[in-house]
Amino acid sequence: MSETKQTAAGAVIDINRVIQMIPHRYPFLMVDRVIDVVPDSSATGIKNVTINEPFFQGHFPSRPIMPGVLIIEAMAQTSAVLVVQTLGTESEGKLVYFMSVENARFRKPVLPGDQLHIHVRKERQRGNVWKFAGEAKVDGQLMAEATYTAMIVDN
Repeated sequence: MSETKQTAAGAVIDINRVIQMIPHRYPFLMVDRVIDVVPDSSATGIKNVTINEPFFQGHFPSRPIMPGVLIIEAMAQTSAVLVVQTLGTESEGKLVYFMSVENARFRKPVLPGDQLHIHVRKERQRGNVWKFAGEAKVDGQLMAEATYTAMIVDN
């Protein structure tokens, strides 16, 4: 059963509802839940990073770390959920394509066992083009950040 709950901080969207909203699937679904959703403004994605992630087999077997590009992908997926929550159900399942990634910085490695909090904020929107700022944190510490632009298109 999929669910969106409303809290004082904003909507909370469970994994079943996330799967309805965006087209990503295992092993490329990088968001387990989205919390504090404020339509047309911001959201926080949650990614529970486990040693079972397929990318850890090769990145790096002796010292597994989550690839930075996948952290940015988690930002984009969180943003896609925010877009669907903003635009409504007619936008469910649409594709979101990166147009640019700017000012990406990777501060500390994300490791198995970490819970990644992906904070995204809409900076602007023109038609089907949206610009976001994202930060990924573990235990309140900044791990990565980026500004990115994406285009929403029909699947």
